[in-house]
Amino acid sequence: MPNIPSILFLCTANSARSQMAEGYLKSRLARLVNVQSAGMRPKPIHPLTIQVMEEIGLDIKGQHSKALLDIDPNHRFTYVITVCDAAESECPKSFAPSAVKHAWSFPDPVRNDGDEKTLLEGFRQVRDQIIKQIDQWVREEIPEHWRKPKGSKTP
Repeated sequence: MPNIPSILFLCTANSARSQMAEGYLKSRLARLVNVQSAGMRPKPIHPLTIQVMEEIGLDIKGQHSKALLDIDPNHRFTYVITVCDAAESECPKSFAPSAVKHAWSFPDPVRNDGDEKTLLEGFRQVRDQIIKQIDQWVREEIPEHWRKPKGSKTP
């Protein structure tokens, strides 16, 4: 689909927060936008990221972790959204100069201390915060015609 809006979620490791955001927004706006994620220092997707997304019916097993350097430097992003403070401070200011930039700060669920149950709950909390933020952003900032196919009567 040429000329569709393009969104990049950027994080430090691209293993949890940005992957959740990518998967959720893809499910929310389907084929109406191009959604990608990347990391400043990518690591494999954390298994709990996949698990907590499956809990809400989203399969992100097809997604993979990638570095910001893997993103085509000539790609014209409509939005670049950092989902952690480190990515916000490390992202080169020259990257995607025409994109609207947002800085959302979510805690890193991988760094939660405690047992497996505590770690899993941390992933769920971050997932829910990301979903809430994306839903608000879509309502407030995303144009109506991006949110539904032409001729559709549903929101």
